[in-house]
Amino acid sequence: MNSARTMLMTLMALSLTACLEVEQHPPWVHGYYDGKADNLPSQRHYHGDRLAWNAAIDNRNRHQNEYNRMP
Repeated sequence: MNSARTMLMTLMALSLTACLEVEQHPPWVHGYYDGKADNLPSQRHYHGDRLAWNAAIDNRNRHQNEYNRMP
């Protein structure tokens, strides 16, 4: 009785393991990726202005230097 119950519970658990499997591969159409286009950070935040993006990165890096932050 107890082993039959254990066997039934195990079969029920195993039958539900593959139910939530989702397709994880990106869609391909004619050999090319057909998904969302990933923009560069400079295109997203600075509207394509790479000089402003590089200036912001340099400014942030300068403020992370401990020797420059000490009075």
